[in-house]
Amino acid sequence: MHDLSYFRNHLEQAAARLAARGFELNAAEFQALDRERRAKVSEAESLKAQRNAESGEIGKLRKQGVDTSERQQRVRELGERIAALDAQVNEVDERFRALLAAVPNLPHESVPEGRGSEENVEVRRWGAPREFGFEPRAHWDQGPELKVLDLERAAKVTGARFAVYWGAGARLERALINFMLDVHTRDHGYTEVLPPFLVNSASLFGTGQLPKFAGDLFRCEGHDFWLAPTAEVPVTNLYRDETLDAAALPVSLCAYTPCFRSEAGSHGRDVRGIIRQHQFQKVELVKFTRPEQSYQELEKLTADAEDILRRLGLPYRTVVLCTGDMGFSAAKTYDIEVWLPGQQAYREISSCSNFEAFQARRAGIRAKLGKGKSEYVHTLNGSGLAVGRTWVAVMENFQERDGSVLIPEALRPYMDAERITPRGEWR
Repeated sequence: MHDLSYFRNHLEQAAARLAARGFELNAAEFQALDRERRAKVSEAESLKAQRNAESGEIGKLRKQGVDTSERQQRVRELGERIAALDAQVNEVDERFRALLAAVPNLPHESVPEGRGSEENVEVRRWGAPREFGFEPRAHWDQGPELKVLDLERAAKVTGARFAVYWGAGARLERALINFMLDVHTRDHGYTEVLPPFLVNSASLFGTGQLPKFAGDLFRCEGHDFWLAPTAEVPVTNLYRDETLDAAALPVSLCAYTPCFRSEAGSHGRDVRGIIRQHQFQKVELVKFTRPEQSYQELEKLTADAEDILRRLGLPYRTVVLCTGDMGFSAAKTYDIEVWLPGQQAYREISSCSNFEAFQARRAGIRAKLGKGKSEYVHTLNGSGLAVGRTWVAVMENFQERDGSVLIPEALRPYMDAERITPRGEWR
């Protein structure tokens, strides 16, 4: 959600910044609503002045014993008109809020302009893709042959875009979750949270998924419960309608959750394997910060996510998204893309975003900053990491000629093994 006063005072600048991300602000509707509101407020203030003056005169006349019944009737009529105008102003404000609720966040000045992903800008790269002495295989071939990934039975149980992990595959997924949580809590200073996996509509509005992206979500029929699309939603909303202790900022939280998405807009992309699933696991990083510290914290959060890949020995690159490729709520986003040799491509494994006050304003999250004044905090989040895609990266990058998969050294204490064998075992 945006600051209404900013749009009233800087409409042209806001429209220009939104145009850079491909969004056309209906400035005419905004201006018409603003004129209507100003006219009603002006009329109400004029009538209130008349009422106050008339009430003062009535007081004087009554002391003189003059009949003031007609004047009192006029005051009552003025009061009724004022009440009607106040109600109309509230109704216009609701229309303003509905209009602004559909407007994406303004991009930060450092975000490169562009229309789509091809105009994102690489900012750094770590690790060199491994040179194989054989043709590396994609995980959708490896998994079934190793008997660790089963998409056919998942489709029977539920449907397309679901997966069953067997044996070492299930153990590897669990090891990755525990490894990520341990690194972030032990070494990066995050507090672990285990939130509900169902969220209500107010929570989804607070982080920007509703009302615009309802089609991307799964809802429980007959209840105001939705399956969480990411831990960002429940964790950010832990502090909805609260005022945080400024001395405690930044607050850094991490959480494991399964995530559920309909992928309504994917249109057949990534139908093979487990890159794009309706259900997947993720470890999420969430921060609440002072406004002046939020971009410094974005760099730290991104570095914390990258550290997981470095510890696992997985090559990656980090790109800053251009204006036309950012998510609805973000002011600036870094995507971390891991190298997948089976696909000969870098694929997104984490998005790290600063939302500035956009989510906090929607969710009512404040802190008393400077002279006790209550202000909206800035919120940030990023995947630390998407577990299923990390599973894919380990399987593809560490595969051997005989079909086995070496386990990265950082994961061996969690797997209690060094290798996944062609029989789907670990030893």
